[in-house]
Amino acid sequence: MSTPKKQPSFAFLLLLISVVALMRLPMEATKSALANFTPVGAMALFAGSYFKPWWKAYLFPLLIVFIGDLLINMLIYKGQYGLMYQGWYWIYCIYIVITLIGQYFLSKPGISKIAMSSIGSSLLFWMVADFLVWAGGGTDLRTMQPLSRDLSGLLQCYWQGFPYAFNFLLGTSVYACLLFGISHLAFRQSNTVQTIH
Repeated sequence: MSTPKKQPSFAFLLLLISVVALMRLPMEATKSALANFTPVGAMALFAGSYFKPWWKAYLFPLLIVFIGDLLINMLIYKGQYGLMYQGWYWIYCIYIVITLIGQYFLSKPGISKIAMSSIGSSLLFWMVADFLVWAGGGTDLRTMQPLSRDLSGLLQCYWQGFPYAFNFLLGTSVYACLLFGISHLAFRQSNTVQTIH
């Protein structure tokens, strides 16, 4: 008779993404495109893949991101954007969709699935977030005037957002490797110990 595999504890998973979430603070302090080298996308994918029941996959990562946003706004930006930045709720909706990607495409995570999910979720973030910047009257960095309300203006918005999107992709990929890798090693070790005993 085979021994059932030990499943990851919720406390371990929550601790893991909480520790990784702290890396947002030094990155955000750079106030550059490097600030988008963030673990948020990876946290959403990881939570979607591992957190059970389903509502924990959405609630707890968003709560951690919300707390992080409050700390960033208070400690780094000294409250100049108010309690939260403009349009934060749309960004959180993107995180919910990324969690959904983790839930459905990473129910059995593998290297290729994690890579594809990291790329797909990063592209989704870039396309939607920069569209919202353009739709909200974002600034053309070449002229410091509002972006034109046509395809040219939208493409310019995507182009000037590309460094941020690229760093979001790098951050999602690197942190996804860390989160999924650490959990895999930890759970493999605990399963080995359980099998021996």
